[in-house]
Amino acid sequence: MPTPRKPTARIFRGTPRNLAFLARSLRAGDLVGVPTETVYGLAADALNPIACKKIFAAKGRPATDPLIVHIHSLDQLAQIAIPNPAALKLAKKFWPGPLTLILPKTDVVPAIVSAGLPSVAVRMPAHPLFRRLLKLTARPLAAPSANLFGYISPTTAEHVRAGLGRRISYILEGGPADLGLESTILDLRNPARPRLLRPGSISREALARALGRPIAWRGRHVSPSAEAQISPGLLLRHYSPRTPLVLHQRLALSSAQLSGLDEAWLFIARPRGRLRKNIFWLDARGDLRGAAKRLFAQLRALDGAGFRRIHAERASGEGPAEAINDRLTRASAR
Repeated sequence: MPTPRKPTARIFRGTPRNLAFLARSLRAGDLVGVPTETVYGLAADALNPIACKKIFAAKGRPATDPLIVHIHSLDQLAQIAIPNPAALKLAKKFWPGPLTLILPKTDVVPAIVSAGLPSVAVRMPAHPLFRRLLKLTARPLAAPSANLFGYISPTTAEHVRAGLGRRISYILEGGPADLGLESTILDLRNPARPRLLRPGSISREALARALGRPIAWRGRHVSPSAEAQISPGLLLRHYSPRTPLVLHQRLALSSAQLSGLDEAWLFIARPRGRLRKNIFWLDARGDLRGAAKRLFAQLRALDGAGFRRIHAERASGEGPAEAINDRLTRASAR
């Protein structure tokens, strides 16, 4: 007889009863797909190494790629990290919000969470349902993006179920992600030399103004290896559709109109003129925050539409453009 397939994950509405059940499940060592303002995450008790090991197994994530630990209040920061004045300054300004800080860790953080390194990635999320779940669980929660490793990040509960539905049991429905891109990651182990490791909704310029000093951007990505990474989100190929993606500085509507209909063309703004059914855009007016919010959802839709190739154009400008281009660069890497 064939082995019966595991039932697909159940999606829970954010009722008080459901949140209490999911909090108990997390404390018992289970995994829960959770909404955040950035993308959906796959949460486990960050202080339970057995539970965190399940995250790596469910995602197919290498143990060299550390996890971000999410906290509910600033009081929890000292439990898992050793903050410095610069970190506290940024935390008070940008938390709750899409900023992850890399800091020296405390001994309570399991080695599997930090890839064996003496540092930890930590942030305080802003999504109200996730915050309520964090408070009810009364534990810091490790939560990378809730997708198979390397694939496009999920921005809805249905995205999570499509990718991990037979590997996990519970998903909390929190609506589409407000921002659509993962958090900004800043290395503050040495507060005199802050380094941007991953651009996000909080720009490098905003962080530099808050700290009163320039912030270097790591500016390069790494290939998979046996060496532990200081932060998640550094790999060269990531956030990638299965359909080959070709990145262009600019797309020309004339080129798109002359191509075969088996190739998709993804513009930042809606092109002017008569458009064929293989032409898409991220925001009708070219608003970069709107484009960032829709990027992953649009890539997922195109990946499932049967196109032979996806052409995408880079965003121009600073702030959100830096984050959009970072994701597109890695989505197009081979």
